[in-house]
Amino acid sequence: MTIAWYGHLKFKESPLFQVIVISWLIAFAEYCFQVPANRIGHYQFTAAQLKTIQEVITLVVFCVFSVLYLKEELRWNYVVGFLFIVGAVFFVFKKWQVKCLET
Repeated sequence: MTIAWYGHLKFKESPLFQVIVISWLIAFAEYCFQVPANRIGHYQFTAAQLKTIQEVITLVVFCVFSVLYLKEELRWNYVVGFLFIVGAVFFVFKKWQVKCLET
């Protein structure tokens, strides 16, 4: 999805309709893999866990993509923000033992 959503930014002179169609074709190919992967993964993980995994993978891919393909710098505040999101993984995957107060 990173290429579908952001790859066209290097081709700003291309007609918008053209980049929309190409982006949709790229996204369709990814959906053909993502939908079955989610279905299979849901036997092991909850939907929230699957989404969390997807977001972390997307952030890692996006960081590499933006630096190597778009030639943008990875700033320290971006890294800190991304680390907070990665920190959310702890809360999503932690098995919490909630004890009720006895009355």
